[in-house]
Amino acid sequence: MRIRKAEADGFVVLRLEGNLSGQWVDELRRVTEPLGEPADRLVLDLAEVTFIGADGLALIRELSLRHVILRNGSLFVTQQLKAIGDKPWGA
Repeated sequence: MRIRKAEADGFVVLRLEGNLSGQWVDELRRVTEPLGEPADRLVLDLAEVTFIGADGLALIRELSLRHVILRNGSLFVTQQLKAIGDKPWGA
C-alpha cells in the first residue's frame, strides 16, 4: 500500500493505493491520528484501493464516525464499505 498526502482548498487529501489490511491499517492510523480535528477537513481518496480487510473496514468506520470524507471508491470497495453500515461518502 502507498499513502500520498496532498493539500487542496484547506483539505488534507490522503490518496491510498493497494490493499488496506494488516500493517497498512496501522500505518494509515499512524498517519491520520496527528491530523487531529476537525476531521471533516480530511479526505481519503480510495480510487486506487483494491481491497479492504476487516481491520481496514474497522478503521474506515472509526474515521467515518470522525467525519472523515471518503471519495472515489471502486464498485468493489464500495460494496465492502456497505459492511460498515453507514454510507460514509463525501462530496
